[in-house]
Order: sequence, then structure tokens, then C-alpha cells
Amino acid sequence: MISKRLIIALDTDDFNLVKKLSAFFDPKLCLMKVGLQLYIAHGKEVLDYLSEQGFEIFLDLKLHDIPNTVAKAIKEIQKFNIKMTTIHSQGGVEMINAALDQSNDIKILAVSLLTSLDKQDVSRLYDNDFEKQFEMLLKVITDTKTHGIVCSSHELVKISGNNLIKVVPGIRNVDVSDDQKRIMSSKAAYENGADFIVVGRPIINSENPSEEYKKYL
Repeated sequence: MISKRLIIALDTDDFNLVKKLSAFFDPKLCLMKVGLQLYIAHGKEVLDYLSEQGFEIFLDLKLHDIPNTVAKAIKEIQKFNIKMTTIHSQGGVEMINAALDQSNDIKILAVSLLTSLDKQDVSRLYDNDFEKQFEMLLKVITDTKTHGIVCSSHELVKISGNNLIKVVPGIRNVDVSDDQKRIMSSKAAYENGADFIVVGRPIINSENPSEEYKKYL
């Protein structure tokens, strides 16, 4: 596993902003996350640019489809300089295994429950208790050879005893009102076992991104 722990989420569709932001960060200290918005807007071009700047890339597309479709998507992702990518654990064991079969050197991370969901959301969506739903998804993940999991910092205690790469979004060092519901500070997340944290808006929207991101290393 690489020693870098911070993944900066480039949650924008503005390529010029990406170029401006990437100049603030040291590729020896962090990875860059390309999510749906940026990938749909610029695709291969932005992946190539970040690679040329020396950054390793976390491609966060959260694939969730039939096994054959997901396998073909992972095969296409192999063409890029991608360190890690995401699929939804809710796709099931067969879908996860299909992705793993095509992964080669790319680490496949299974998304558990989005950090925008709380207990009420999970009850409405799955008619299940939050903890039980998470444990069900964790069983799906551990029944495969998935490389890692994406979960909130609050679930880290439930997975402390396994070797999954633990990637944690929903990091907030300052209280803010946004769509993240299960949050924790970067210090607490690291102390609770996060291997990587994902931070976007608190860094890229700050007045001084080149200094702000160092608070999360």
C-alpha cells in the first residue's frame, strides 16, 4: 500500500480550475479523485493531464450494473493510470468478482453505504436497521477478494480486524451544513483506522488550498 493518505476530490467540471488546483498540491503527498462530474465533463483528457503532473488517480465512478457490463468497464479503466476505482457492494458477489477478474494492478474498492445516508434513509430504502444493513454489505465484500472498502469513519470500528484498504469520505475538520451526514475530523478518522481520507470542498473551496490541504495529511 502506498504511504500517501489524503485523496483530494476534484469535484468540479471546470478543467481550468483543475489545472489551477493541481499546481497547489504535491503529488508525493496526495492522490487526486476524479468523480462522475469531472469524468463525464472531460474523460480521458483530465486523467492524462493529472498523470502528466505526477498524480496517482482515484477514479470514483461507483460502478453498479450487471457483472458483464462492470467487467467491461473495469477493462476500459485499465487503459488509464488509475490507482484505485470504486464499485457498489450492492451489485453483489458475482458483480464484484467480475470486476476483480479484470482489475490487474488497479485496486477495487467496494462502496458500502454513502455518507449522505443516515439511519432514517437506510430504514426507508432497505427496511432495515443501519448497522444490520452495513454488516450485510460487509459480508458481501468479505466473501470476495475485494481490495478495499469505502465507508464513513463511523463504521471503521466494525472493520478494524480485517485487511481491507479503508477509504473514508465525509471528512470535515470544521462543522458545516452540507449533504454529508456521517462525518468525522481527519485526525479522528486516521486514529480510527482510515488508510485514506477523501476531502473535496473544504480544500478546493478554501481561500488558500496550498495550505489548507496540509491540515489533512
